[in-house]
Amino acid sequence: MSVNRFESAVARYFEAWNATEPETLAKAVAAAWTPDGGYTDPLAEAGGHEQIAAVIAAAHEQFPGFVFRPLGTVDGHHDTARFSWELVNQADGSAPVAGFDVITLDAEGRIKQVLGFLDRVPAGA
Repeated sequence: MSVNRFESAVARYFEAWNATEPETLAKAVAAAWTPDGGYTDPLAEAGGHEQIAAVIAAAHEQFPGFVFRPLGTVDGHHDTARFSWELVNQADGSAPVAGFDVITLDAEGRIKQVLGFLDRVPAGA
């Protein structure tokens, strides 16, 4: 089974969200998003590579030792896809945060916009 453009875009998206070193993060964000791409969820709104990288870095500061992991399959049509994810503690496997995102892609398969929704958030986060 071949990987479709939505699965490829989501794979790059998770590479960016799981990058922790600044240089690796910057490269991963540039590979996943268009230069004017955006990210919006209930807690953050960012436009452009630098702001998106800052949102990701802030998530790693709040949840050190955690990784983002996809849940289920990627569902897409036209230039839009949706997928679920969870934030997993590498030490004990717990996943205190989970949600789903909707992405819009450009013709080359890079993300133009992410709309994120949080289904599970720990108290006080």
